[in-house]
Amino acid sequence: MAEPPAADRIDAALVRIEAAIAARAAAGDALARRHAALKARMAEAVAALDDVIARGPAA
Repeated sequence: MAEPPAADRIDAALVRIEAAIAARAAAGDALARRHAALKARMAEAVAALDDVIARGPAA
């Protein structure tokens, strides 16, 4: 069986590289969205704790 021409192998490699770049970018975007959601939830939790602390001890 003959090996594909070098240009075809290069084209196939470029397709794989572009797919890997796109997948990595998508994973980075997903991580950034999860980070933002976690940060927002933590800010809410800290604000709730601040409210409890500001009210002082329960009588």
